[in-house]
Amino acid sequence: MHQISFKHLSLERVKEIIDNHEKLELSAEAVEAIEKCRRYLDSKMDDIGRPVYGVTTGFGSLYNVTIPKEDLSQLQHNLVMSHACGAGEKVRPEIVKLMLLLKVQNLSYGHSGAQLKTVQKLVDMFNEDVLPVVYQQGSLGASGDLAPLAHLSLPLIGLGEVLYKGKVRPSAEVWKELGWEPIRLQSKEGLALLNGTQFMSAHAIWSILKSMRYWRNVSRRLRRPHRAIPAPHP
Repeated sequence: MHQISFKHLSLERVKEIIDNHEKLELSAEAVEAIEKCRRYLDSKMDDIGRPVYGVTTGFGSLYNVTIPKEDLSQLQHNLVMSHACGAGEKVRPEIVKLMLLLKVQNLSYGHSGAQLKTVQKLVDMFNEDVLPVVYQQGSLGASGDLAPLAHLSLPLIGLGEVLYKGKVRPSAEVWKELGWEPIRLQSKEGLALLNGTQFMSAHAIWSILKSMRYWRNVSRRLRRPHRAIPAPHP
């Protein structure tokens, strides 16, 4: 079992988690940080005197459009759906699992305003090997890996597809089978889920770990004593 905390997550520790099929759980400090930040954001929503971009306003060119309080949840829901426009080949399951680990770690610092149940559901997906279908192409790489992280987040709201027990299935179908309920995103949560570099970071980590495995194999071969080659018969 690996506890998600503020402790530095090294490459070696990531390798142990993946190789040993360790489960995740949120530490007490992570839970406290997540809940504290969410309470702070909720208090600002109750008494806000000016627009907050992407929280009480639209996005991009709609920055000056104020969103009514009753529509703030739908705004975040729509944001995730609108950015789930990836294309091309599916991302390897090993990399998607790394994305989940990194996203949980990212949200657990308590700087994003994500709900505790949102982060816990990402933990559940990691632990149960419910891996969202993510596509290789579509990332803008500006505010983060927008399209890939949107696909990673779709199952949270009961949309998209997941790889579960070797089969790609609709998320809603798997959620029902597991007795899970879709998350109703709160203010800012769509932004928290989509902003980040977990797609490119997971690829980098996977590549480094694979390179390390190759190097160890090569090193072992180089250390083996060479067998003497018998002289040819005259």
